This record gives sequence, structure tokens and C-alpha cells, in this order.
Amino acid sequence: MRRDVLLSAVGGMASRSVVAPVPLITVSPPPSRTLTCGDLRAPCAIGRSGVRADKREGDGATPSGRFPLRRVLFRQDRIPTITSHLPVSPIGVRDGWSTDPADPSYNQMVTLPRSGPHEEMWRADGLYDVVVVIGYNDAPVVAGKGSAIFLHVARRAMSPTDGCVAVPLAFMLELLERCDTTTFIEISS
Repeated sequence: MRRDVLLSAVGGMASRSVVAPVPLITVSPPPSRTLTCGDLRAPCAIGRSGVRADKREGDGATPSGRFPLRRVLFRQDRIPTITSHLPVSPIGVRDGWSTDPADPSYNQMVTLPRSGPHEEMWRADGLYDVVVVIGYNDAPVVAGKGSAIFLHVARRAMSPTDGCVAVPLAFMLELLERCDTTTFIEISS
């Protein structure tokens, strides 16, 4: 039996509730910029160009729509373990993500070093210490429609992302306990 617990972007502070699988996460654009899951609330950051239905590679926008959560990637040297009902995998120093529309591996994890545009998954700044891969532009992949759209750790100042959704680390870890393979994120413009 599925529970319709809603995660939404509205004002609030972090708080704890009973952990249950969540079928839907909702993110609203500014000015609210808060991700909510039942009574679990925290500020979130979105792309520097806001939310757009016509997302393109490099535009700095977060795509609007409803997308599945695919898997969790994390730096095991910084976060020893992740509790989630999503598939969970550690990342390594040679992991990257292709952001090159001309690359046959566009919008997929790749091994570094690599020529052409890409994201380095092993980052010094901690933003990718925990990453949830959002199923945007991956079934099928369309070149130039946007890549590397993640739910990841936010900067302390909650500054905008390059197109992802970002939340504080402690909130992310609590949120992941509530996510499974039936969880979707819905991003409204």
C-alpha cells in the first residue's frame, strides 16, 4: 500500500517524523524554496536561472516536471553509510558524469580522465558527498536537453545550483530514509 506523503517547497525548519516510503516529492520555485516531507522541512536551492520547462544544457535552470529517483551515490570516505530504499553506491576519484551533448555517454556516469565537458563526482567542496540521481533526460537521452540533474548537498549559504536541487546534508540523510524506487520528484515552475 502506497502512502501519499508529499514533499513540497514551502517555508519551515527541519523537524523529524515517522519514517515511511514517500511516493512523491514536490519542489516549488522561489520565493518559498523549502523542501517538505510531512513534518520534515528544510530550505532548498534550485538552479540560478530558476525552473524551466524548456531546459537546455548549460542554461543554469532546474527542469520542471515529474521524475523518478534513480539511485544514491556517495563519498564513503566522508559518509560511512547511507540508509535508503533506493540503490546506493559509493563513488570514487575517477567517477564523472558526461555533460557533452556530442558524447555517446551524454548524461551518464563515466570514468575519468575524459576529454570534453563533464562533472567530476569526487569534489573537494562536499556538494556531491551525497547525490541522488534524478531520472531527467535519461529514458531516452536527448542530446542538449540537459544533464547531471541531481538532488545534492547544498552550500551553507543556500546559493543557487547549476540546475540541480540542493538541501542541507542532515536533511538529505533523513530524506533518503523515506525514499524508495517508487519515489518521484515533481518540480513546478
